[in-house]
Amino acid sequence: MSDQYDVIVLGSGPGGYVAAIRAAQLGLKTAIVERELLGGICLNWGCIPTKALLRSAEVFHNMKHAKDFGLAAENISADLEAIVKRSRGVAAQLNKGVTGLMKKNKIDVHMGTGKITGAGKLSVETDGKTTELSAKHIIVATGARARELPKKTGKADGKRIWTYRHAMTPPEKPTKLLVVGSGAIGIEFASFYNDIGVDVTVIEMMDRVVPVEDADVSAFLEKQLKKQGIKILTSAKLEDIQPGADAVAVKIKDKDGKVSDESFSHVIAAIGIVPNIENIGLEDVGVEPDERFNIKTDPYGRTNVKGIWAIGDVTAGPWLAHKASHEGVTAAEAIAQELGNKDVHPHALDRRNIPGCTYCHPQIASVGLTEAKAKEAGYEVKVGTFPFIGNGKAIALGEQEGFVKTVFDGKTGELLGAHMIGAEVTELIQGYVVGKTLETTEAELIQTVFPHPTLSEMMHESVLAAYGRVIHM
Repeated sequence: MSDQYDVIVLGSGPGGYVAAIRAAQLGLKTAIVERELLGGICLNWGCIPTKALLRSAEVFHNMKHAKDFGLAAENISADLEAIVKRSRGVAAQLNKGVTGLMKKNKIDVHMGTGKITGAGKLSVETDGKTTELSAKHIIVATGARARELPKKTGKADGKRIWTYRHAMTPPEKPTKLLVVGSGAIGIEFASFYNDIGVDVTVIEMMDRVVPVEDADVSAFLEKQLKKQGIKILTSAKLEDIQPGADAVAVKIKDKDGKVSDESFSHVIAAIGIVPNIENIGLEDVGVEPDERFNIKTDPYGRTNVKGIWAIGDVTAGPWLAHKASHEGVTAAEAIAQELGNKDVHPHALDRRNIPGCTYCHPQIASVGLTEAKAKEAGYEVKVGTFPFIGNGKAIALGEQEGFVKTVFDGKTGELLGAHMIGAEVTELIQGYVVGKTLETTEAELIQTVFPHPTLSEMMHESVLAAYGRVIHM
């Protein structure tokens, strides 16, 4: 006899565990299945522990510039082993937190490998023992894994060639590091290792770093990274990679077609992710993938098979933890509604209002359309930019490098997008996200009072700049 639930969530990352909590809050009997650690990749191997690493690098960077603040710090050094230990401790603390949340919300936790075996049925294998579960609804939240380099000889084994997981618990400190890919993951690791004294090179196939960001942000970041000593190779391709006992030999083709031979102590592959859709029974029940092999869903998380839902990195992008969490809440509420709860009204996710953050140095944050994308979409745009150097708080912090950029519809005043680079912009972006969600125009933003002295004043000035009213520039 199988255990019967209203909802079973397969996967306990930021999408899965949030979906389970929301389902339980709505009075649904809920279970969650996890094969490794509660909290998934984000909490244990992604978002949280990487930010702990980057915080250590930031503190070390500031210590090296203590003299600029009238302070003295001599003979400082970065202890990579201790930095990693702190990062793992942060992850472990939050893992315990998720465990506590499951207990608090009376969610049954089944540790093991889950597989959908039929309509409303799921098996969990743990140490050779199989437990049969059943539910009216199953939410697939199995996430994604790092994409491997295309060369057979370039398989990441944790020795000379690393994925993000290896880079978070390195066996030794690299001396000369190649980062393949300049998206958020690649740039964050490049920034971290450079700050602790590693010789870093970044290679990117596109013509600019962080290519999903606004072109002005990309250009500014590349300039700053080069100033910090990072070598940047754009419009470049990794032709071959041969790991050896003590180094990795690579061939790199530049934008002019010239191939050069280089040697690095280690290589980090940061070329994207692959959804975890294999061996979980999707084919057996007829769940359809899209053209990129993500699970295809409607705006509420429903797949083409009744009673099976999907959220997070296993579905279409952007592949972000906060997007997964929001989808988890939406799916749980839609399920509750289907099960007869008339008091819940789920809202489909608006992808235009999902912020993106990159925690390199300087930080990047954005939401909505870039200037180029807005023009491509046919908008007559108004654009405002304000530099950190014009902000009193930024100067006081010693963080004068960066800018805030806003993009508006020139006809209606709708805020189409916002793009930032500089200190603490990952905290500032939510102001624009709230504004976009509330369908704010320039009028409301111009009339909003921003506190002084704060970095947030630059958000106001950027809006004013778009309409010819900038004060401090």
